[in-house]
Amino acid sequence: MPSITVNVDDNLKGRMEEHPEINWSEVTRQAIQEKVETLEVMDELTSGSELTESDVAEIADRINGSARERAEGDVE
Repeated sequence: MPSITVNVDDNLKGRMEEHPEINWSEVTRQAIQEKVETLEVMDELTSGSELTESDVAEIADRINGSARERAEGDVE
Protein backbone atom coordinates (compact mmCIF):
# COMPACT_ATOMS: atom_id res chain seq x y z
CA MET A 1 0.00 0.00 0.00
CA PRO A 2 1.40 3.45 -0.88
CA SER A 3 2.26 5.91 1.89
CA ILE A 4 1.86 9.68 2.13
CA THR A 5 3.26 12.23 4.54
CA VAL A 6 1.02 14.73 6.32
CA ASN A 7 2.55 17.78 7.97
CA VAL A 8 0.94 19.27 11.08
CA ASP A 9 2.12 22.10 13.30
CA ASP A 10 3.66 21.45 16.71
CA ASN A 11 0.49 22.45 18.56
CA LEU A 12 -1.68 19.98 16.68
CA LYS A 13 0.94 17.24 17.01
CA GLY A 14 0.98 17.76 20.78
CA ARG A 15 -2.79 17.59 20.97
CA MET A 16 -2.78 14.41 18.89
CA GLU A 17 -0.20 12.86 21.22
CA GLU A 18 -2.64 13.37 24.11
CA HIS A 19 -4.72 10.60 22.48
CA PRO A 20 -2.37 7.68 21.78
CA GLU A 21 -5.38 5.37 21.57
CA ILE A 22 -6.35 6.97 18.25
CA ASN A 23 -4.93 5.53 15.02
CA TRP A 24 -4.25 8.87 13.33
CA SER A 25 -3.26 7.19 10.08
CA GLU A 26 -6.71 5.60 9.90
CA VAL A 27 -8.42 8.90 10.77
CA THR A 28 -6.47 10.60 7.98
CA ARG A 29 -7.20 7.79 5.50
CA GLN A 30 -10.93 7.98 6.25
CA ALA A 31 -10.97 11.78 5.91
CA ILE A 32 -9.20 11.58 2.55
CA GLN A 33 -11.55 8.83 1.36
CA GLU A 34 -14.63 10.86 2.35
CA LYS A 35 -13.29 13.95 0.57
CA VAL A 36 -12.50 12.00 -2.61
CA GLU A 37 -15.98 10.42 -2.58
CA THR A 38 -17.57 13.85 -2.14
CA LEU A 39 -15.53 15.22 -5.04
CA GLU A 40 -16.52 12.27 -7.22
CA VAL A 41 -20.21 12.93 -6.50
CA MET A 42 -19.71 16.63 -7.28
CA ASP A 43 -17.93 15.73 -10.53
CA GLU A 44 -20.81 13.45 -11.47
CA LEU A 45 -23.41 16.10 -10.66
CA THR A 46 -21.61 18.82 -12.61
CA SER A 47 -20.32 16.76 -15.55
CA GLY A 48 -22.99 18.11 -17.89
CA SER A 49 -22.79 21.69 -16.66
CA GLU A 50 -21.80 24.48 -19.00
CA LEU A 51 -20.74 26.78 -16.14
CA THR A 52 -17.15 27.94 -16.17
CA GLU A 53 -14.97 28.12 -13.07
CA SER A 54 -15.44 31.88 -13.23
CA ASP A 55 -19.23 31.44 -13.22
CA VAL A 56 -19.01 29.14 -10.20
CA ALA A 57 -16.73 31.59 -8.36
CA GLU A 58 -19.18 34.43 -9.04
CA ILE A 59 -22.12 32.40 -7.76
CA ALA A 60 -20.16 31.39 -4.66
CA ASP A 61 -19.25 35.02 -3.99
CA ARG A 62 -22.90 36.03 -4.23
CA ILE A 63 -23.97 33.24 -1.87
CA ASN A 64 -21.24 34.13 0.63
CA GLY A 65 -22.16 37.83 0.46
CA SER A 66 -25.83 37.08 1.01
CA ALA A 67 -25.05 34.78 3.93
CA ARG A 68 -22.74 37.41 5.43
CA GLU A 69 -25.46 40.08 5.14
CA ARG A 70 -27.98 37.78 6.85
CA ALA A 71 -25.53 36.93 9.61
CA GLU A 72 -24.75 40.59 10.21
CA GLY A 73 -28.48 41.33 10.29
CA ASP A 74 -28.96 38.67 12.98
CA VAL A 75 -26.28 40.27 15.13
CA GLU A 76 -27.92 43.69 15.26
